[in-house]
Amino acid sequence: MNYPQVGRAHGAVRPSPVFLAVVLITVLGGAVAWDAPEWDSVQAKVGVFILVVAGWIVSICLHEFAHAYVAWRAGDRDVESRGYLTLNPIKYSHPLLSIGLPIVFIALGGFALPGGAVYVHAHNFSPRTQRILSGAGPAVNAVFAIVLLVIIRIFGSVNEHEAFWFGLSFLAFLQITATVLNLIPVPGTDGYGILEPSLSYETRRSMDQIKPYGVLLLVAVLFFIPQVNRAFFEGIYALFDLSGVPSWWSALGSTLVRFWS
Repeated sequence: MNYPQVGRAHGAVRPSPVFLAVVLITVLGGAVAWDAPEWDSVQAKVGVFILVVAGWIVSICLHEFAHAYVAWRAGDRDVESRGYLTLNPIKYSHPLLSIGLPIVFIALGGFALPGGAVYVHAHNFSPRTQRILSGAGPAVNAVFAIVLLVIIRIFGSVNEHEAFWFGLSFLAFLQITATVLNLIPVPGTDGYGILEPSLSYETRRSMDQIKPYGVLLLVAVLFFIPQVNRAFFEGIYALFDLSGVPSWWSALGSTLVRFWS
């Protein structure tokens, strides 16, 4: 079965009050960090924590919306009825596993786990559309990172509003981490989704058994094998350094997020 191609959205995209509230919370967190008297003050830590956590949820919404919108444009009407075009984080899979757990990982160690998940009829699309569908989410994270880093590179300062710039740098670092992590071609990631249409039927069937656990296995390898962990984060920092923003800004932002340590 092939879905018909469609035209414009005609009002299908409706940002939910929940998403708008998260955006507002992100802005408020940034404002608190912006006005902090010292970069490591209590106000700075609270503001950066809110800025990074709420900003991360916004990026999850945009990431999953990108998947859903590509599917919608390709003809999958279920994404609209399921609320995927509203950018509501509650609609993107399980609130605890998709939102809560990634936030815990960020707060504990600055590791950006993949967030939510939208369920689309990808098997009904052409291989080209499947690849675009899978790549749309990581592309959003990459664009998010680039926009943040450009803003920081132009306007950032260690003399004024340092906490805000450190927190924004860490949020950009998380976007780079999410982009790279999602593009690793392990069953269950977007990178595998890009590769999957090129695999044989037998290989896809075999990999389907790993999909529910693929991301967890990937995270376990990154966490518990020091050599892999070191190589992964060296690569992330290398990409971050291309922006010209000092990597230690991101490190201090991570420190502010983990305000209890």
